[in-house]
Amino acid sequence: MNKARVEAFTDAVVAIIMTIMVLEFKTPESPQWTAILHEGPYLFAFGVSFLFIAVAWYNHHYMFSLADRISKRVYWLNIAWLFAMSLLPVATAWAGRYLQARAPEYFYLLVFFLWSKTYLYLSMALATDLDATNGEKAARIRRMPIFRFMQSWRLLTQTVVVGILIYFYPPSCLLVTSLELIYMAIHTTPDSDKIAG
Repeated sequence: MNKARVEAFTDAVVAIIMTIMVLEFKTPESPQWTAILHEGPYLFAFGVSFLFIAVAWYNHHYMFSLADRISKRVYWLNIAWLFAMSLLPVATAWAGRYLQARAPEYFYLLVFFLWSKTYLYLSMALATDLDATNGEKAARIRRMPIFRFMQSWRLLTQTVVVGILIYFYPPSCLLVTSLELIYMAIHTTPDSDKIAG
């Protein structure tokens, strides 16, 4: 498949998802500073999800820059990844509106886990396709910190721990997610800002 078209489609969907999230942010009904504080929980959830998408897109761009071709399997895994990401605006709005409730936070955690698994399978498929043509590029994908995290025991362990924390303190889902995303944003592949294309 034409790699540029798949990348363009992905970029468009990601941009739409980010736009939908900001539309959930309501304009305060008063000119007072206190009015914006009422939107604080959603603004926090929005910030976490915005960072979520930014980190995801950065790593996705790196992987796709290494790809020689887009197989049917990679295309459909990319669609599954976008589907998981498209649930983020709903999860963000619900978690932001009911920051102290368990169900919205569990749903956000579920979306994060679904996104993580689809991203892992997409990464694995890209690396497997590259094994046949360029083993060095395949190894670069497998060395990505986000790939190593999602493939290890740490993803499942973190999900279980956060699931337990949510029961006692629901906002812990967004707090832990934000810390993980900051870590992932700082610890990218060393050559990620030197790729061509």
